[in-house]
Amino acid sequence: MSTYGSYPAARPRRLRTTAAMRRLVAEHRPHPADLILPVFIREGVSEPVPVSAMPGVVQHTRDSLRKAAVEAVEAGVGGIMLFGVPERKDAIGSQGTDPDGILQVALRDVRAEIGDELVVMSDLCLDEYTDHGHCGVLDEQGRVDNDATLERYAEMARVQAAAGAHVLGPSGMMDGQIGYVRRALDEAGHQDVSLFAYTAKYSSAFYGPFREAVGSSLKGDRKTYQQDPANARESLRELALDLAEGADMVMVKPGLPYLDVLRDFTERVDVPVGVYQISGEYAMVEAAAEKGWIDRERAVLETLTSFKRAGASMVLTYWATEAARWLGRER
Repeated sequence: MSTYGSYPAARPRRLRTTAAMRRLVAEHRPHPADLILPVFIREGVSEPVPVSAMPGVVQHTRDSLRKAAVEAVEAGVGGIMLFGVPERKDAIGSQGTDPDGILQVALRDVRAEIGDELVVMSDLCLDEYTDHGHCGVLDEQGRVDNDATLERYAEMARVQAAAGAHVLGPSGMMDGQIGYVRRALDEAGHQDVSLFAYTAKYSSAFYGPFREAVGSSLKGDRKTYQQDPANARESLRELALDLAEGADMVMVKPGLPYLDVLRDFTERVDVPVGVYQISGEYAMVEAAAEKGWIDRERAVLETLTSFKRAGASMVLTYWATEAARWLGRER
């Protein structure tokens, strides 16, 4: 028998002998309550509309959204994030600040259906509502006007909070957006509404299917305000700014290509850190599984485990309800 000195050699395989043993010594495991379900609510449709690039994902009607929220509660999911898809768009995204806009209507519907059983979150950005598809207001030269956009974000924050959102997710990557929105909420009496900052949101090639899901009108790109994929240290500056401005939670988006950034965040802060497993990540797994190239369930759970291993407190994933059922079955 081989030994190290006078002691028997350690054999790590002893802790891998059975499924029960592996479960017992697992260092990281996702839990249903860690998961947040992103959903799309589309104005003016009578049936859910499938998103072709994201098999299994739909643009919901008001009725199907309420059903999806109930199913998420029953599966033990922790939260739900709502994105609106309006019928009409304009240069300033006016439907995003209309108290009767589709997102605000949907927030009221979900809160009426499930109350506080889920943490109800809303995307706070203009890209779904603008006819040019950018996340902000454009100036005369066609550039995104940072400060004019902040005014619009403040309006959006007030109507989303009034509609019942527990958490707002400012996702536009405008400088100063967290502090500006925090002040607007506090002055309107919404001190209890939390801010989930999209702190490191990269200009990624993996957003393509999402653009279909929200009916994006974007021509060109968002490289002047979303973060360059080449930069990691820059994300730490964004992190410091968002925390100083009052972020309650912070996020890294996308997920798998930026596990290093996620780890950097979780090692440096004492607030919850989330990660968004985005549409392209979802579509790749679904496409490979449909071809029979990978085991779908194992692949999904492995990706979720990787986020937990990197330190994430929460994971936004389109598989949230399904994965929560799998995880519940394992317990």
